[in-house]
This record gives sequence, C-alpha cells and structure tokens, in this order.
Amino acid sequence: MRLPRDVSGGDLTKALRLLGYRVTRQTGSHVRLTTRQDGEHHVTVPNHAQLRIGTLDGVLAAVARHHGMTKDALIDLLFRRP
Repeated sequence: MRLPRDVSGGDLTKALRLLGYRVTRQTGSHVRLTTRQDGEHHVTVPNHAQLRIGTLDGVLAAVARHHGMTKDALIDLLFRRP
C-alpha cells in the first residue's frame, strides 16, 4: 500500500491514538508518544506541517513491528478514507 503524502506530525499523533499512544513529553518540535498495549513502546514524531516520507515510513514500521502487524495493515487502519 502506498504511504499517504500529506500527513502532518499532528495527524499522525492523532491517528496513533487508535493504538493507545499518548503524548508523554515534547522537546521542541518533537513529540514522544508511548503506548502500553502489547507492552510498553515509545516512538518520536516530529510535529511538522508535513512529514517526510522516510520519517513517516520509519515511524510506521516501528509501530507495526511492535504491534505484530504488517505496515500495510497499519496504514489501512490509520489512514483509510471513508
């Protein structure tokens, strides 16, 4: 599945709430999110107007790996359009 190209840091932060991620701290423009679902996991998301594709890919890969799902399934869960 193709990665969405217009995702902001805020959009990704909101989308990750579906998997139990919550903001635990912020340093400058970077937000650290933590979940305790499937064990504790931390991920850092730049709070930028538009995330670079490589950054988005890396964050999604880490989240998918932690939750034991494919990246395509995660993208579908977080960004499916109604």
